Amino acid sequence: MHPTLTTRQQSVVKFFLLALLIIGLDQLSKWAVHTYMQPGMVGEIPLLGHWAKLHYTLNPGMAFGAELPAPYGKLVLTAFRLLAVFGLSYYIVRLCRQRAAGGYIACLALILGGAVGNLIDSVFYGIIYGNAPFGSPTRWFYGQVIDMLYVDIYEGFLPQNWPLVGGKYVSLWPIFNIADSSIFIGVALILLNQGRFFNHKEQVPAATSPSPASETEAPAVL
Repeated sequence: MHPTLTTRQQSVVKFFLLALLIIGLDQLSKWAVHTYMQPGMVGEIPLLGHWAKLHYTLNPGMAFGAELPAPYGKLVLTAFRLLAVFGLSYYIVRLCRQRAAGGYIACLALILGGAVGNLIDSVFYGIIYGNAPFGSPTRWFYGQVIDMLYVDIYEGFLPQNWPLVGGKYVSLWPIFNIADSSIFIGVALILLNQGRFFNHKEQVPAATSPSPASETEAPAVL
């Protein structure tokens, strides 16, 4: 499966500008939340009733609060994010040179912008905002990601007649930021547009023409 190629030359500048726009919006929102909101439920701001809110919280690890073992798990995660950013940037440049579909590259630019946005938090926020967890070996590379978009999907007990999970108490309330949203949108659009962004047809090797000797039947041996 290879990216669909077009006849139009793509300019890499516009895709990096798209990523830069995501980075700017993400960092501006995090600065505003840190400056004007109180952390936790005290500073919550309802957006759509109790379903969607602004909620200032810190995420020391990955998506949904998953963490690698301390004390160097955070450093490993930050290093991985840094490598992923460089790899994705190189891939975008390469796709532009190959004249890949602009929509596919734009989705990758959304993912790149989101990755850089959270990477900035990890690298610098321990110094800028002093939010590195207690006991961190250094404030550099140990900053916590600022999340603020709170979606309260469901909280309560599942029906008893549901197999395996019936009667269990669940709380589905993801808290994320603009960078996370950009990554999610980029990945979702790629999955939904695989038919447009990728060439699923494989080249079938040309059939070799039969040799004159094979066209004539061999005489039967008596």
